[in-house]
Amino acid sequence: MTSSPARVLTDDELDLLELALGGAIDRLPYAPAGPLTLTDTENTPLAEVAADGTLTPLKPVARALGPQWDESLRLAARDVAAESVPGTTAMWLAEAPTVEDGSVVTEAAAAGAVLLLVPASRHTEPGTVGAAGLTRAAQGLVEWIRDMLRDVSGEAGAREAEAQAAAEAIEDALRVVVVPYPRGGQAPAPADVAAAYGAERVVVPADLRSSPAGELLERFATARSNTLRAMYPEASAREVERAAAAGHRQGTVVFFTGLSGSGKSTVARALAAELDDDGLGATLLDGDAVRHHLSKGLGFDRESRETNVERIGYVASLVAKHGGIAVAAPIAPFESSRAKVRQLAESAGARFLLVHVSTPLEVCEARDRKGLYAKARAGEIPDFTGISSPYETPANAELVIDTSQVSVKDAVALVRKTLDAA
Repeated sequence: MTSSPARVLTDDELDLLELALGGAIDRLPYAPAGPLTLTDTENTPLAEVAADGTLTPLKPVARALGPQWDESLRLAARDVAAESVPGTTAMWLAEAPTVEDGSVVTEAAAAGAVLLLVPASRHTEPGTVGAAGLTRAAQGLVEWIRDMLRDVSGEAGAREAEAQAAAEAIEDALRVVVVPYPRGGQAPAPADVAAAYGAERVVVPADLRSSPAGELLERFATARSNTLRAMYPEASAREVERAAAAGHRQGTVVFFTGLSGSGKSTVARALAAELDDDGLGATLLDGDAVRHHLSKGLGFDRESRETNVERIGYVASLVAKHGGIAVAAPIAPFESSRAKVRQLAESAGARFLLVHVSTPLEVCEARDRKGLYAKARAGEIPDFTGISSPYETPANAELVIDTSQVSVKDAVALVRKTLDAA
């Protein structure tokens, strides 16, 4: 662990850190001269900024589930650039590609290597295709081009071998690469990012769409509203839309509890990301992140811990009261505070799912990314759960998961299965 002052990074800042560590940008726009330690919301030290601005990696940036986190796709810019050939074109796929976009990509691939760059933010805006969806769409575009070219080569008759070879060349020219990319104003220009990944030019297919295609997409986006206004007088259409917007679904609180290092935060983040990807929208209330905002200033004695957990439960119940899904992941070692959270959720009319992440202490201690167990064993951290403070095992958990036996992907599937059955 370093003794430098620390800065907890936002999601956008984490994206920028990934870009910088991978060689896509030269400097971090948010980091002043060091020494400064950059951490995630779990206080894991990720990198250190020296006095001259030099960036030194300390720990890997935590990954989550979804195709946008596939290690074969989410690559450092310097590694992709090292393999790129002269004349490489980058296609910036910030939107799901259309058939017209596919034709633009195919034409470029016929002329040389093409990088399908997928800008991937850690958050999905409501009503938009997020990072996971864009990644799947980019991979699907490659499949669509492959199938289209095979169909054409199959109809080529005597020229079939020649057409097949051309189709294979185009297919080999395409490569999907996921680029961590923030949503805020500090995002680097696509052209600069593309150059760092080894491309000599960048094309945004969405900017080249024909007027008819643009008009079709615009009509699609407003199809429901236009249909209502065709069927109803204006006043009636407004009331039907208002009623639909006010439609209320039952809210849900998914509350993870377990020792530090048990994997609860990892599973919670993966669950929230998957729910976002499905358009369900989830609010993630991770223990360490809440400590920096909602519970800043609280200590780690029993009373402070229970207050922290109850605050998390109160916010989660507000989210769920209005039909949202709250995913919380504090340690929550005491039964009394967990019972209070359950009561808050149920009083708000929400479903409540308590997930005990029961990973054994020795496994949690071996993981110890932040070095907390070692400090607790040395007596440097008092009241540390599992070492010098008790963890009261839940007797009423709806689901028990041991992440030393179950993968993150399977753990998320178990949680969703339990939710579906509730």
